[in-house]
Amino acid sequence: MAFLYIKALHIIFIVTWFAGLFYAPRLFIYTMEVYEKEAEPARSILLEKLQRWTRLLWYGITWPSAIITLGMGLGLIFTSSYQDNMPSWLWIKIGFVTALYAYHLACHGMFKKLQRGEQVWSSQKLRFWNEVSTILLFAIVFLVILKNMVSVLWGLLGLVVFTVLLMLAITLYKKIREAKG
Repeated sequence: MAFLYIKALHIIFIVTWFAGLFYAPRLFIYTMEVYEKEAEPARSILLEKLQRWTRLLWYGITWPSAIITLGMGLGLIFTSSYQDNMPSWLWIKIGFVTALYAYHLACHGMFKKLQRGEQVWSSQKLRFWNEVSTILLFAIVFLVILKNMVSVLWGLLGLVVFTVLLMLAITLYKKIREAKG
């Protein structure tokens, strides 16, 4: 029974962690657009608000959720039958989750720079970066549901196609925005 409670909490905190991972880079984009497009005094006012919103999101939701997700994930492994013989799909999932934590830490570096008033990447580059968590979410969910290496390979191929289409859509969106002025 403890396993099911841990699993439920794991899923809940995955959702809240991803909420932060989806929205924080969006706030990074808005911040960089303020640097790129706004003049004073609007720039200072907007930057102060964006820094505050990002700080509240990052430390109030994203970091706590990442830590609790990790704890619940480890709890699932230790309360499951996988302790002695973890299946290959679970090792691959751990690899994707490790990549997700690396993404989180990279976002933390950007967050710290933006909090100090330093600029990071352009808003366009951040738009691409913003999709990394989406791609990792797709990979992890398909892997957990399918638990089959052949299906995972097809899923990864689909993920690559999805990624290419996503990047094309972002580029097209930028061209449309620029054409509208």
